[in-house]
Amino acid sequence: MAAAEPAVPALPGGGGAGAGAPSGTVPVLFCFSVFARPATVPHGAGYELLIQKFLSLYGDQIDMHRKFVVQLFAEEWGQYVDLPKGFAVSERCKVRLVPLQIQLTTLGNLTPSSTVFFCCDMQERFRPAIKYFGDIISVGQRLLQGARILGIPVIVTEQYPKGLGSTVQEIDLTGVKLVLPKTKFSMVLPEVEAALAEIPGVRSVVLFGVETHVCIQQTALELVGRGIEVHIVADATSSRSMMDRMFALERLARTGIIVTTSEAVLLQLVADKDHPKFKEIQNLIKASAPESEKVILKSEDRFRNASALKMHEVTPGFLCKADSGNNIDCVLAQVCYTVNY
Repeated sequence: MAAAEPAVPALPGGGGAGAGAPSGTVPVLFCFSVFARPATVPHGAGYELLIQKFLSLYGDQIDMHRKFVVQLFAEEWGQYVDLPKGFAVSERCKVRLVPLQIQLTTLGNLTPSSTVFFCCDMQERFRPAIKYFGDIISVGQRLLQGARILGIPVIVTEQYPKGLGSTVQEIDLTGVKLVLPKTKFSMVLPEVEAALAEIPGVRSVVLFGVETHVCIQQTALELVGRGIEVHIVADATSSRSMMDRMFALERLARTGIIVTTSEAVLLQLVADKDHPKFKEIQNLIKASAPESEKVILKSEDRFRNASALKMHEVTPGFLCKADSGNNIDCVLAQVCYTVNY
């Protein structure tokens, strides 16, 4: 969700101080669509805190790919006006979140000038634990090469490097914008937000690394909450458990996050065979990415509504087929799920 913050003259919040509110807080009525829910915010809360409160109250009803404007009820005018720039809550007031009629038209588009690559926690100690780690290293390196060719900024994080080691040697970090240690699972650190603010016109983040269901998922959700479109590279992200990975990607896709592949990303960024860097990108993708992500899903709806789910390991490259009865086998990255009806 992206929200507009217009520059208009400051206005009073209206109303008197709220009785019964905890010390240091102010009562605010948060309105969205046909709903109105009272809550309290800290005295001096500004635009960002109000947005967070709207998301906590109405997150399941807000279309994250719409643009919104926050408005304040002004007693002086007897109606809502756009939230003044620099507004801070000092007294009881009423605000509302209004969706703009025009939806974002850039959904799914990638251009080098508005894209940043995020490489998440590709560290040595994860090597023996993460499924297909060698494959995602290979694809991650290809993405970083593509970023250098196209002049796309790259931000790299390392989860607790003192204990988990540095980024693996196979990943060439030459020319990256930022390499940061972290303990937080999400990559969205204050330093990362500051780096993004320095890059004009950032609209999309291409995200890859480990683990899919932890750091990748939490990073993606935080970025989307800040109005940034996220593309997760499926062939460059993994987890220790394929079950965790599968459900994380499904959850993320359902929230509107784009799950894609490394080749799709690189070719979308050049967009035309006449692009001056096309030949260099073409050389990168001549060798296909590792196919550890073979998927056969027969009857997706029946799979989701299955009454029982059993999991067992299968040999590399083995592809299951539906049998003559009511069982359907689904292979995801060499883990087989047998659905019984």
